[in-house]
Amino acid sequence: MAYRFDFLSIADYTPVLVKGLGVTVELIAVGAVAGVAIGIAAAWARTEGPRWLRPFVTTYVELIRNTPFLIQLFFIFFGLPALGVHLGEMQAACLAMAVNLGAYSAEIVRAGIAATPRGQYEAGASLAMTRLEVFRHIVLKPALSRVWPALSSQIVIVMLGSAVCSQIAAEDLSFAANFIQSRNFRAFEVYIVTTAIYLLLAIVLRQVLRLLGQRLFRRAAR
Repeated sequence: MAYRFDFLSIADYTPVLVKGLGVTVELIAVGAVAGVAIGIAAAWARTEGPRWLRPFVTTYVELIRNTPFLIQLFFIFFGLPALGVHLGEMQAACLAMAVNLGAYSAEIVRAGIAATPRGQYEAGASLAMTRLEVFRHIVLKPALSRVWPALSSQIVIVMLGSAVCSQIAAEDLSFAANFIQSRNFRAFEVYIVTTAIYLLLAIVLRQVLRLLGQRLFRRAAR
């Protein structure tokens, strides 16, 4: 018996999909901002920070980059309560995404910093700037401009990885898809539509990041 497609059966659940899309956008907005901030701080610590701090940051980066995101998510949501730290689904999901993106972006930003000409450091020192001031005002922006495409790609990857946040009942897009499929039993149609939404979201996010990069780094040194 031939399978009869029925994409109209999803129309009744449009509000559920819209809500899930909104949650996914919220997750990536919070996770991206916090994750890039963590990455910049970690990159500074590994290149310009105190020597005693570098082993801790290196351990964090290697631990996160070499363990599955799902396990990190479960540890934050299910493991931290054993230590008295209780987080809601959205809080745990945002924290997990920020921590994960922070480790990857740290290495990306560090590569940009490593490409900074030594003369820029010397120029800052000649103006009596501290190492932190040189990093903030001279090194950081050109370094970010060099690695922005790679950083943007990593943000998109983390956005797509956010689909597993439904495993802790965060009501994102994949949670909405699972909910709809459990009600109308139209798995093929539901997941095709969800895939198309994720694809469109990735394309839009990449374009937004590209335009943001053009605006932020228009005058950055290369």
